[in-house]
Amino acid sequence: MAVWDDVVGQDRVTAQLAAAARDADALITAERAGQGPRPGERPQPPAARSGASQMTHAWLFTGPPGSGRSTAARAFAAALQCVSPDRAVFDSSRPAQEGGAPGCGFCDGCHTALVGTHADVEIVRTDLLSIGVKETRDLVRRSSLSPAGGRWQVIVLEDADRLTEGAGNVLLKAVEEPAPRTVWLLCAPSVEDVLPTIRSRCRHLSLRTPPVSAVADVLVRRDGIEPQAADRAARATQGHIGRARRLATDERARARRTAVLKLPLRVDDIGGCLKAAQELIDAAGEDAKQVAEDVDTKETEELRAALGAAAGTGGRLPRGTAGAMKELQDKQKRRSTRTQRDSLDLALVDLTGFYRDVLTLQMGASVPLANDEVRDSIHRIATASTPERTLRRIEAVIACREALDRNVAPLLAVEAMTAALRAG
Repeated sequence: MAVWDDVVGQDRVTAQLAAAARDADALITAERAGQGPRPGERPQPPAARSGASQMTHAWLFTGPPGSGRSTAARAFAAALQCVSPDRAVFDSSRPAQEGGAPGCGFCDGCHTALVGTHADVEIVRTDLLSIGVKETRDLVRRSSLSPAGGRWQVIVLEDADRLTEGAGNVLLKAVEEPAPRTVWLLCAPSVEDVLPTIRSRCRHLSLRTPPVSAVADVLVRRDGIEPQAADRAARATQGHIGRARRLATDERARARRTAVLKLPLRVDDIGGCLKAAQELIDAAGEDAKQVAEDVDTKETEELRAALGAAAGTGGRLPRGTAGAMKELQDKQKRRSTRTQRDSLDLALVDLTGFYRDVLTLQMGASVPLANDEVRDSIHRIATASTPERTLRRIEAVIACREALDRNVAPLLAVEAMTAALRAG
């Protein structure tokens, strides 16, 4: 299957990327035929001379959560590294996903780029709250290297919105004056999440929320999920691909969501509000604890071994290595904080979906409910309140998410939200 098959519901974006990959491949072919640029001249595809090239050195992928920003960026990175011999017989009269267009999905270049082992494709994601100057400088140094395979040096920055201001300024110079064979692929929820000076130097691609039917189809086709379960998960997450896959495959995720959807019926008094808030915080903390158990222990033991204190010996670390251990502990603490916030945010998104369904019934809208399995609860809340109160409750959930983004204490923010849900 072609690399574009996993880019769900984004036909316009896929067409643009496929055209850019063809122009990039034409550049490589021209250079190897001895028709490359003069010394000091930046390489350009043949089409660039007429102003028709679709290829450029920096791209910005934006779209709502679950739209597949990083998936599209990875697919493009794979297409740029495609070495399929069928590229030479590409038929431009056929759709971009067919024939010999770059991005076959089967060759060594495509496969290694997609699984993250290609020497010239750097996939950067963070499980921390931000990306700092030090990490960004390392990326900039990497971007200045010539590609080992002779095609492109591709840097995929999946969390460009988490760059600190200082890190963004470091990145700016590399994006503004990139190495001849370097391509930057930045992903962020919106253009406002990236420094204006950076986004002005990138070609912008805006992705949309995929249709529910398209998400259900990819769950069946790629993950082998039963059609009914796939449809239910896709509808519950309203087209969020990653959350739909998790909901369809993880029993614990389904249990957490079920508990969240019961919350609106439990905030009849202040005691219920405080208890429900504490349970949400505890559930998020449990997620962070599980990540710590799975990752932190392994990281700590590996670092101790690297510093000369073998695992299980109880030996003291060599002098001068305490700083490295402290740095790792700080990183693990920041990761735990982000894991807790991400878990809370998922719960708040589910809660917003519940009240969206309540408003749907109150307004008599002819759209399917996202949470049809709790229709009775939705109907009960809808008949006991008004659309105005429902809108205020949705605003309370949104305010809680914004408070968490501003580093408000999670328990305080969630307690304020549950009290607002009770008041309506």
